[in-house]
Formats: sequence, structure tokens, C-alpha cells
Amino acid sequence: MLGVLVSGSGTNLQALVDDALPVGAVASNVAGVRALERAANAGIPTAVFELAAYPGREERDLAMADWLSACGVGLVVCAGYMQLLTPAFLARFPRRVINVHPSLLPAFPGTHAVEDALAAGVAETGVTVHYVDEGVDTGPVIAQERVRVAAGDTLESLLERVHDVEHRLLPRVVRDLLPTTQAVGGAP
Repeated sequence: MLGVLVSGSGTNLQALVDDALPVGAVASNVAGVRALERAANAGIPTAVFELAAYPGREERDLAMADWLSACGVGLVVCAGYMQLLTPAFLARFPRRVINVHPSLLPAFPGTHAVEDALAAGVAETGVTVHYVDEGVDTGPVIAQERVRVAAGDTLESLLERVHDVEHRLLPRVVRDLLPTTQAVGGAP
């Protein structure tokens, strides 16, 4: 069973749902985002873990980990989740937290990867799915796919092509990882 962490519109969550993957829980650090609406429309349980409701990040992340575990989650997917996860959270799901990132890591880590690629004038960027560790987009790479940067690309035109790849690559990687994560403690 998948737990998906979101902070925004939820297009990668929608790609997982559309691919009929077993999304069993969606958690967000932001109330009222479109991703929560998408989850509700799909009948998926949701919860919001806003940092202001907790003494600190570790307490928030432990509460979120408790909720995901109670939902039977075996693999956690960060799909546009715009927060670093604490070591306490990662310890609850060892090598079972992945992230989709809009660049060919290690190039352009962080929250402005597509903008950074355009500003650097690179000929290509891409999408990376990687394991999450304590760093910013530093975990081991699982899969990558290249995206050409066309002459005259705008942020919007490049983002559209990057999102198309994310929506194809992330479900494929998740499907490949599910048997492994279920064998190490996830729900069947």
C-alpha cells in the first residue's frame, strides 16, 4: 500500500491513481490543496499535518509516520511534497521513501530545478526518481529519464514536458518497487 505526501496540486498523485496503483493514504503539510481534493475524489483517506500544529518538525513527522503506518502504508511517495523529512520519519520507513524530482540529479537539486535548468542554458534536463535520505535530493537514484530543452522554451513549456515524463516514470518505478516494499513490512 502506498502513502503519498503532497503539498500542492497533486498531478503526480493523480498519475498514480490513474495507473491503478494501491494508494491507501495521502498526507499533506498544507490544508486545502488540490491534491487533497483529488484524493477525496478517489476515496482515499487524507490527513493534514501542518507544522504550526506541532512543537517541531520531528513531532509532526512522527505523527505523520504513525498515521501512515496505521493506514498500512509500506511505501511512501513524495509527490510534490515540499518539506524535508526528518531522520525520525525516514527511520520508520527505511529505504521505503521515494521522491520524484524534475531534473537529472545530481544537477539542479532543490525547489527550483526547472527554473535553474533554464537559467543555466543546458541542452537537456529530465526527471529523477530517487530514494529519500536526510539531504536535499541526495538519495540514491532509482530511475531517470531525459527531457530535451528546446530553443525558446519557457518555464511553462518545459514544465509541461517534464510533468509528462514524471507522470509516466513515477508510476512505473512505484509498480516495480511494490513487491519489494510489501516484502519488508508493507501491507499486502
